[in-house]
Amino acid sequence: MINYTLPKPKDFEHNIDGKNTHLLTLTNRTGMQIALTDYGARLVSALVPDKYGNLVDVILGFDSIQGYLRAQEKYHGATAGRFCNRIANGKFTLEGQKYTLAQNNGSNSLHGGPGGFHERVWDRQVSFKKKIDFYYVSPDGEEGFPGELKTNVSYELTNENEIVIQFRATTDKTTVLNLTNHAYFNLNGEGNGDTQNHILHIPSEKFIPINAQQIPIGEEYPVRGTAFDFTTPKKIVKDLHAEEEQLRFAHGYDHTFVNIQPINTAAATAYAEQSGISLEVFTSEPGVHLYTGNFLTDDKGKSGHKYLKYGGFCLETQHYPDSPNHPDFPNVILHPGEVFESKTIYKFGVRK
Repeated sequence: MINYTLPKPKDFEHNIDGKNTHLLTLTNRTGMQIALTDYGARLVSALVPDKYGNLVDVILGFDSIQGYLRAQEKYHGATAGRFCNRIANGKFTLEGQKYTLAQNNGSNSLHGGPGGFHERVWDRQVSFKKKIDFYYVSPDGEEGFPGELKTNVSYELTNENEIVIQFRATTDKTTVLNLTNHAYFNLNGEGNGDTQNHILHIPSEKFIPINAQQIPIGEEYPVRGTAFDFTTPKKIVKDLHAEEEQLRFAHGYDHTFVNIQPINTAAATAYAEQSGISLEVFTSEPGVHLYTGNFLTDDKGKSGHKYLKYGGFCLETQHYPDSPNHPDFPNVILHPGEVFESKTIYKFGVRK
């Protein structure tokens, strides 16, 4: 059994591009604890009680800032932006002007490019020991995106064992925007085996199919009769290795599910029988992106165990991939004078 504790704040003291990094922690009345860092405005740990009353760290990550800087997987727990997920060929046209972004995923731009929000040190403010706000001003042209974008992401830990994440952004020039948190979850504890036996429920009737470059083909497909049908809860492994083209393209699940649930109804639910820990996801976003850690390799995590393939899964709440090149997809354009707002809740519970 792994004895989970939060990382030490001193191991997150560093200087990146002239800005100091820190580890910040929140604790609620039930004993749940979370740790965050201003490097990437990211979730580092979440200690939640299992069915035996033990605290289990359910988020993959590292025990020092150096771990994040050295990691092959750069997005653990991070705020991904300006545009999370993929933009085909790193190109899009907006108001008649063509924009070119860095290609860091084959020919695609992924998660805002190599210098995206996950690589930035954000300013921070702690409120009443239950909420942390991170702030970042992205200059016009950063990673190829237009407009100076002012972004705020807040993390609140409630006494109901919820992590409430809220995004807010404004721009001085018309731009495109898609933000998410990229936490990898293992409800049996980070480093404690893979997540193939987790039971997943996604009450979505449609998903976004992709091509071989993992770019949407511009349609919504019904999940019925496919490996993407999670409308009835099932183990991730049940259809993970099915002979379906969509799974081959992504080497597993790496797809967006269409979300029509209101914010007070779970858009996805996961459960691990071993620990008894459950996770409900509530969101205002039109999509929930399921990624099953298909490309996790051998980064060594907080518990000293390697994160191997399927060692964690993501439920990234977001707009659809490559939306700037698909005008029929939900809107990702932000104009001056408008305010982008988005809310996601990760709620943890126990089933005995």
